[in-house]
Amino acid sequence: MGEASVLSHHPHPINMLPPTPAGLETLYNMCRKIYPDQANPLQVTALLKFWLGGPDPLDYISMYSNPGNPDENVPPHWHYISFGLSDLHGDGRVHDPSGPDGASGFGFELTFRLKREPGETSPPTWPATLMQSLAKYVFQSGNSLCSSDHVSWHCALDNSESRIQHMLMTTDPQLNTTETPFGTVNFVQIVGICTDELKATQQWNGSGILDILRRSPAAGGPWLITDMTRSDSIFELDPCTHEEVERGFELDGSNLSGVSGRGRVKHGRHFTFKSALEETAVTLVAHSVTGTLVNPESPYVSQGSWLQVLITDDLSQDMGVTFQALASPEALSLPKTFSWPERKLSITIVADKV
Repeated sequence: MGEASVLSHHPHPINMLPPTPAGLETLYNMCRKIYPDQANPLQVTALLKFWLGGPDPLDYISMYSNPGNPDENVPPHWHYISFGLSDLHGDGRVHDPSGPDGASGFGFELTFRLKREPGETSPPTWPATLMQSLAKYVFQSGNSLCSSDHVSWHCALDNSESRIQHMLMTTDPQLNTTETPFGTVNFVQIVGICTDELKATQQWNGSGILDILRRSPAAGGPWLITDMTRSDSIFELDPCTHEEVERGFELDGSNLSGVSGRGRVKHGRHFTFKSALEETAVTLVAHSVTGTLVNPESPYVSQGSWLQVLITDDLSQDMGVTFQALASPEALSLPKTFSWPERKLSITIVADKV
């Protein structure tokens, strides 16, 4: 994750420290309300800041010790909070200023809750590397991460032999939307999941799987705490979960990429296909989405390894009909190519060999 170090803040004479940027100070104050006894938490900080040419978008990642709540099946854990996806400075060095009534930067920061192992006295720093990787994706693609979004990672989040190899996003249970001088900030929590849980998310939807994880203390519990030593998926912990997912699929439909992408674009949103193996991405963009690179005269625009594709209303309708085949993946013969020759567009679905 580039040059970084773990720091513990120590008191210094006031005249030796520059003033804390207003956006950062607002977020620090919010954290102090949650952790009043940890005013100076351990931090991972990028030595060469992103706005000075460094590789890591997050200026800081604070690491707090959370005692949990045994009465609510919340175990002791480490709580990681990022600073840098939102506008910390308000002077345009990273994000375009939006004013107090808009979203600050990308409008969110990342958090992560890692179950504390017995005898563990200091937080592992690998979650900071993971958060920096996700932040790089956000900066490169321009896409925010929202509750119920999923990220296919295809390797253990801590590079171990753990079954926790993918991620779901949810709203942090303790950190509320915060108003800063440079706009509002939400807090999106990363939740580690197994491959079976990722597949269920893709078949059904993220919010349904999150609800199941919350009900199971062994799989995350009410605060959705990631346990990298978890060996059982929600389906192994409770075989009845298979039936619940099937019922949800029948009631709500599929969250497979093609079906989900069709729905998002149809409702004026965007949808991004992100490579799990390299830094490449393709974003389908509705005509009503602002701040994009594409327009009717230039429906395909690339920026580095990121391609944007404009999906007009009539193309969206055509794709909606064509992608109905994705609702029954078991009937697909792969590879499968969908083509729109008049648009010079084709999309090929291949088997996942990872």
